[in-house]
Amino acid sequence: MYAEKKIVVVVPAYNEEMLIHRVIETMPGYVDKILVVDDCSKDDTWAVLQDLQAKYPGRLFFVRHSRNQGVGGSIATGYQWSLDEHGDVTVVMAGDAQMDPADLPALLDPVISGKVDFAKGNRLFTGDAWNQIPRVRYLGNSVMSLLTKIASGYWQIADSQCGYTAINYEALKTIDWNQMYKRYGQPNDLLVRLNIYNFRVCDVRIKPVYNIGEKSGVKPIRMIPKLFWLLTKLYFFRMWQKYVIRDFHPLIFFYAVGSFLLVLCIPLTARAVFLWISEGILPAINTLAVMMCAIMGMQLILFAMWFDMEYNRHLNIN
Repeated sequence: MYAEKKIVVVVPAYNEEMLIHRVIETMPGYVDKILVVDDCSKDDTWAVLQDLQAKYPGRLFFVRHSRNQGVGGSIATGYQWSLDEHGDVTVVMAGDAQMDPADLPALLDPVISGKVDFAKGNRLFTGDAWNQIPRVRYLGNSVMSLLTKIASGYWQIADSQCGYTAINYEALKTIDWNQMYKRYGQPNDLLVRLNIYNFRVCDVRIKPVYNIGEKSGVKPIRMIPKLFWLLTKLYFFRMWQKYVIRDFHPLIFFYAVGSFLLVLCIPLTARAVFLWISEGILPAINTLAVMMCAIMGMQLILFAMWFDMEYNRHLNIN
């Protein structure tokens, strides 16, 4: 128990035979139950877990997927298990020991106090993050954080790919975990769904942990295009669900008209270029139309973003 609340920790694990014992053995004593989700590992992760269970009877539990479902699938399985166990706060800690147990109270406190519904780690808060985090991952994370702000509506949240999180029971039972994205984009998908239901979210400073023997299969440069497409779909999903289905806000019109004007710039620009090449003239009205559509389109979209930021400001807790 922590502050008289039942704490459940979900540990997604895939091929973590070298580090999973470290995660379990360093777990703080106030954690009531630990569920390790073995995502159909190909190494001896399952055997290591069976050896560890005897040391933690009634506290350590584990399940194994019959097929690999990705980190999001493992987290969804763990969340469903925690719901059945009626955990007051459910925490996610990776099986590669990259999440420092000393940071756990900082994640739990704002959730238990009722200040927020969901707390997530932010490794970018630390002043030396640029030197501690591999450069390619740092840059990739920064790009995804910017795109996630737009897609999720949590404009003050950064380090969107950090999976060190704590969620309360109310949010846990509200989200449909069967619909959550199952792969690397799970944190982005979750933020969007939390915003749709108006749950409060905060960032918590945590320590970056790298070079302890972990092997990451994530290739940031290759993942960005896939995540960009995912975030695009999530953005439209949130706009429809939050500002059309569940409520109404005129920012929808700002986004729609602004996008239309920017798209209109394409054929107008093509026509101007064609006339310039074929006839050697640049039509003044055509050129003016391109400039006006571009300027007005950008202004409308920026206004829509500002409206979205103000509408969700109370959900971004500092």
